[in-house]
Amino acid sequence: MMKTKSARNVLVFLLGFLGLGAIFGGGVLIISPTGELIGMPLSMLGPSPFHTFLIPGILLFLVLGVFPLLLIYALLRKVKSPFAEYFNLFKDMSWQWSFSVYQAFALIIWIQLEMVFLDAVHWLHTFYMFYAIAMLVVALLPGIRNLYKKHNKAR
Repeated sequence: MMKTKSARNVLVFLLGFLGLGAIFGGGVLIISPTGELIGMPLSMLGPSPFHTFLIPGILLFLVLGVFPLLLIYALLRKVKSPFAEYFNLFKDMSWQWSFSVYQAFALIIWIQLEMVFLDAVHWLHTFYMFYAIAMLVVALLPGIRNLYKKHNKAR
């Protein structure tokens, strides 16, 4: 069984790799909304509601880039946030843990929408789908859950 600190470090690594990659990818799409910089023709967006890669680039940059990096800080420091807590669906768990689960589902949704909008499947879609599942598996490990479980002191 993986030790709790090691498991947390794996979760942090997974979030960090996702965040840095999405900041790079989203940044490139923001800088070059035609996709020319990375060899993605606008024709790829055919069935999507987008005419350029700008909006997908911004979403990628923020949702799968910036957010996971902020989440790493929150996981390591156990930052308190009443605002984030408001969106915590798992009331027995800290919001940081819940948002780690949300992040994995955000990646799954992103990949699914990308495959639909691009009307294609690339090996990277499969990679990131398994990547999201790995994030979920690590977040659901008992040691991680225990580390971020709220302890009721009013008993």
